Amino acid sequence: MNEKKDKKIVYTGINRLFRNDNVQILRDSLRDGTIREFLDDWKWIFSYSKKYRRIVVFYTLIGIFGSTMSIGTAYVSRILINIIVGQQQEKLWLLISVLAGMLLLSLVLSSVNSYINARISIYVNNDIQAGIFDRIMDARWKELSSYASGDLLNRFNGDVGTIAANAINWIPNLIINIYTFAATFIVLWRMDYIMALIAFIAAPVLLGCSRFIMRRMKEYRKRVLELNSKMMSFEVETFFNFDMIKSFGIFGYYSKKLRAWQQRFKEYSLDYNRFEIKSNILLTLLSNAVSMSAFAYCLYRLWTGRIMYGDMTFFLQQRSALSGRFNNLVGTIPGMLNSSVSAHRIRELMDLPRETHDMQNAGLLGQQIGSGITVSMRGVTFGYDDRKKVYSRSDFRVSSGEIVAVMAESGGGKTTLIRLLLGMLDPQEGSVTLKSGSGGEFPMNSDLRRFFAYVPQGNTLFSGTIAENMRIVNESASDEAVITALKNACAWEFVSQLPEGINHVLGERGRGLSEGQAQRISIARALLRDAPVLLLDEATSALDCETEERVLHNIMESSPDRLIILSTHRPAALKLCERIYRIGDGGIREITPEEAQAVNARVSEKTAETTRDMCPAQFSMPMAPPEKGAIRNHADEGWWET
Repeated sequence: MNEKKDKKIVYTGINRLFRNDNVQILRDSLRDGTIREFLDDWKWIFSYSKKYRRIVVFYTLIGIFGSTMSIGTAYVSRILINIIVGQQQEKLWLLISVLAGMLLLSLVLSSVNSYINARISIYVNNDIQAGIFDRIMDARWKELSSYASGDLLNRFNGDVGTIAANAINWIPNLIINIYTFAATFIVLWRMDYIMALIAFIAAPVLLGCSRFIMRRMKEYRKRVLELNSKMMSFEVETFFNFDMIKSFGIFGYYSKKLRAWQQRFKEYSLDYNRFEIKSNILLTLLSNAVSMSAFAYCLYRLWTGRIMYGDMTFFLQQRSALSGRFNNLVGTIPGMLNSSVSAHRIRELMDLPRETHDMQNAGLLGQQIGSGITVSMRGVTFGYDDRKKVYSRSDFRVSSGEIVAVMAESGGGKTTLIRLLLGMLDPQEGSVTLKSGSGGEFPMNSDLRRFFAYVPQGNTLFSGTIAENMRIVNESASDEAVITALKNACAWEFVSQLPEGINHVLGERGRGLSEGQAQRISIARALLRDAPVLLLDEATSALDCETEERVLHNIMESSPDRLIILSTHRPAALKLCERIYRIGDGGIREITPEEAQAVNARVSEKTAETTRDMCPAQFSMPMAPPEKGAIRNHADEGWWET
């Protein structure tokens, strides 16, 4: 459907008169068979609304009854006007009472319809959003990462809102509009067929002249969706990296980018507004010409005494109503297509490949976990694309009670290794498994992540209390368990000083804490999970050497049988590890502490060279001796001294 809409449209058949893009899309779809895709989109939409079918039927019946009441009210008004003009008072008060009752009933029906529509739209919106949220959370990481966060948010909110607004009321409104249009035309025809023809012909003429507006509305909606996605991505990235922007003092750069987005939006909006003004002037003049023609015919009929003043009022009112119902009837097509486009965008997310689940094996491993656990990677080949392999026929193995380090240059594959071990990525070749001490071996899948605790790079805290952040991984944890985990992560020493302790409220991304404090709480959260495998991805990078050593010692002492995989370059952490692995040249291999020291020296030297290339003026100046307490880099030994 999306590809079809992007092609140049050639108007055929009767649509050469109206030149309506949406009508032509439907005609082309019927001719080339792609109507199936459109029907599939709407079949998917109806799958969410079918549970409300009884309410939809009730909504339709109320709408039909309300339309009948509206026509009846206009007819009673006609009689009442004729009675007043003719000074006939016999049935005056009866008709006034009937008119008041019908108006009140129409108001009640309209209110009920509005309430039902709003209520069901909210239900459908929530149902679809909940379903999409669950599917996004369960989608495979590699496929999901191809979508920008702004695009996901736009689909999650904007497209779902469009679907919810039309999912329930599209067919009822179509039926109601068809009924009302037919009923109004029949009433007019029975009273004066010429007036009925004037009203009937005027409706498509006005609609045909509005084809430019409808086309521009379609283009505007498409561009707005694209622009909103890009702007939302920009806003999310900006606010997510707020601290970095502030620290570099580059808010002016982002301010200019924001204004550039705003300028694009302003230019487009003003162009659209100017086009809309010109089109509205044309349509208003044409509409007034039609109205004046009908008015002139009514005056002629009134002048010749063939109709009364109430008849004239009724004719003019129903002519306008007939045009309005015709426009509403045809106007259901853009809403229908917009919903189809939005449904197609949502279905792309719903059709993302799901992660692998195996609850049965997870249960079996849980029963055997007391005998120890081994994480292994055998013959694994993996690359994000075909151009370069991060791993090629690589092996990796760690068992309970071991703490091993993984080293690599920035972007070398440390985080990729963790994603493979967690089953977030599937290797192209080879296997990643968990093996119990009693011999049971299980392929890695999402359900086996319950045996892992993970501390990723960066700040991963949420807004809320410290206790709430901790209990994300263990909802039933007691306050004592939370405090114990904080103590083991050396976080209790500052949390205990807060006025509310573990109930202290943090801002977004842990705002209010230093990076080191946030990192220690993240480590404590992983410890609270009490999983047999602990993954630390540069998790102590913001800690000083003394605190880092204390944290790692506490982790090992609190659970000696825990399997710990530590991604780091820091000497304080490396000297605690039993084995060290290095990632590079498309593989992973075990190295000696001396080799690790040499790797660190090369990394330090490479960093220094990069810095000199970027800031040559700084290195051309004589270096002053370091002050007491300053940090010095021993590049030849690969460690730091304070």
